Amino acid sequence: MVRVCVPYLLLLLLPPLLRVSADTTEPCELDDDDFRCVCNFTDPKPDWSSAVQCMVAVEVEISAGGRSLEQFLKGADTNPKQYADTIKALRVRRLKLGAAQVPAQLLVAVLRALGYSRLKELTLEDLEVTGPTPPTPLEAAGPALTTLSLRNVSWTTGGAWLGELQQWLKPGLRVLNIAQAHSLAFPCAGLSTFEALTTLDLSDNPSLGDSGLMAALCPNKFPALQYLALRNAGMETPSGVCAALAAARVQPQSLDLSHNSLRVTAPGATRCVWPSALRSLNLSFAGLEQVPKGLPPLDPGALQHQNDPMISGVVPACARSALTMGVSGALALLQGARGFA
Repeated sequence: MVRVCVPYLLLLLLPPLLRVSADTTEPCELDDDDFRCVCNFTDPKPDWSSAVQCMVAVEVEISAGGRSLEQFLKGADTNPKQYADTIKALRVRRLKLGAAQVPAQLLVAVLRALGYSRLKELTLEDLEVTGPTPPTPLEAAGPALTTLSLRNVSWTTGGAWLGELQQWLKPGLRVLNIAQAHSLAFPCAGLSTFEALTTLDLSDNPSLGDSGLMAALCPNKFPALQYLALRNAGMETPSGVCAALAAARVQPQSLDLSHNSLRVTAPGATRCVWPSALRSLNLSFAGLEQVPKGLPPLDPGALQHQNDPMISGVVPACARSALTMGVSGALALLQGARGFA
């Protein structure tokens, strides 16, 4: 029997012949299609072995009930390479881990094991990552993710966490979502370039603000960025956001500033040139009572997103010089796209 280091490593490494008593209420539930498996380890003495049934699932969600996982550190040095074939055979593509206090060494051990999997989407939620991160590997040993989402994750290392986490992921990340972060002031020198990242969502960080955005968007680190979401992120003025984008040298095609209490302009603010690639700007529920001056002069073109039910209050490039914009949640039709410059 192999001692495992975390619930997910249990999922990977426990022998499939292991069974629990039939009359015991299991913390894990697998749906009838063997597609989604959810584990909630809330009992005082959780039965971690129940996670073995998740080995056949495509989507796996594991909550540790808010407890510390330090007890599993004894197995953190296990070399997952000896289980590479077993891990590669797993169906899991989307994994969510949450509600736990996790030593950084343990988190790295999980990422190393997942490096042999076909996992594409990883979500970390309500985690407290403690202790120093192990030394950076010579080459990325973690999973080849396309999407990484973090919500309410704290790190002992402060703002350096993203650069340290990035070193344990293979290149190719396309979507990064960070909400309720404890620190978004990234030391840019320790951050590698996100060459493939097209979507960055920093929504639901109400303390971020214009200055925080300036610190989070490290210059030249997001060359492929196309969509930037800043909903409910404490943004103060469109001009402040514009300045942050210019300093970071990013060229997003779509920018979401909805659900912020925006002022029309900051006192004494200098004129800012918006990214030339910008095609849509969401200002719905932003508290604006009038159209702010200095908005990007969007080029005329085909109307975009107009029929998308998931997008409201968008400023797209519009045919026949029409500009559609949501102000305070209401949709207004404004003529002459270049009249705002």
